[in-house]
Amino acid sequence: MIRSRAAGFYAALVLAFLHLPLLILIAFSFNANRFTVWTGFSLQWYRAAIEDSQLVESLINSVIIALAAAGLSTIIGTLAAWGMWRRRAPWLSGALYLSLVTPEIVTGIALLALFQGAFRFLRLPLGMHTVILAHVAFSIAYVTIVVSGRLRQYDRSLEEAAMDLGANEWRAFLKVTLPSIAPAVAAAGLLALVVSFDDYVITSMVAGVDSETLPMVIYAMARRGVSPVVNAVSSMIVVLFGVLILISQRLQEK
Repeated sequence: MIRSRAAGFYAALVLAFLHLPLLILIAFSFNANRFTVWTGFSLQWYRAAIEDSQLVESLINSVIIALAAAGLSTIIGTLAAWGMWRRRAPWLSGALYLSLVTPEIVTGIALLALFQGAFRFLRLPLGMHTVILAHVAFSIAYVTIVVSGRLRQYDRSLEEAAMDLGANEWRAFLKVTLPSIAPAVAAAGLLALVVSFDDYVITSMVAGVDSETLPMVIYAMARRGVSPVVNAVSSMIVVLFGVLILISQRLQEK
């Protein structure tokens, strides 16, 4: 009993350490004063955020990039996981984990060099397309790992039975395997959406002048001084992503 209470107290301290700063951030986003002195409840900073054209434009860019990157990476990552599940390739799995532990600054520089080299011949500048391609590049690993974890628990005999009844590999995957792993695919897609929307380092490397994302604008605003508008925008992001993460966890449990 004592050990159980001690473990619960320790867990509460860890959660408080992780989430207390976020709760303070959300609380001061409703502060009428622009400084960290509570003077009353107000929604003025949320109104200011909605009326800021730069924030709205960057939000639209972030949503477009995140949806496009999440959709493409979910399709590619799911097919990659399925292929690795059918054909064992340990070196490919190692390469996926290597991409996760590679520092973002290194990935950003490598992608920038790739885009500059390739697009010099195509006469294309950096822009929304390069950001989407970069986000797809690092999101595929997250999708593949999540879907691969679900496929390890999947009964291979179900797909083999479908092929015994006349279906080819592709039809067996679409009609039998994919519906069974659909919750994991959806969870992986939501994870890719969150990772793409939240990225700053790689995005700042490969973005053009007309493709600034919300994290880039928030970082620029924060460098000029802490603004309550940043608190309001950050609070909305925390709440939205918290809901998405909870949905993703529920889907992975199915």
